[in-house]
Amino acid sequence: MAQQFNPQNLNAQNIKKRTSVLVFLKGSTAPLVLYVDNPQELYAEVTQLMKSPSAVLLEKETQGPLKKVCFVSNQVAAVAMQEEQYV
Repeated sequence: MAQQFNPQNLNAQNIKKRTSVLVFLKGSTAPLVLYVDNPQELYAEVTQLMKSPSAVLLEKETQGPLKKVCFVSNQVAAVAMQEEQYV
């Protein structure tokens, strides 16, 4: 029977999940990937600002590689939540 490849003897107990918020800006090819304490709250905030007729400057401190981010709400083309696994 073939054995399944398991690099560094990783098992399901070592694998964790985190959720990031992806913000796609108009004219940009890659999204902003934001790691925050409460991704559902940030997602709801950005989607609510997208519905607003007036432009709002949104500034957030994050926990990932981007430590602080700022963008204008009328430049957001789309927003998404992404769940990813990490060790």
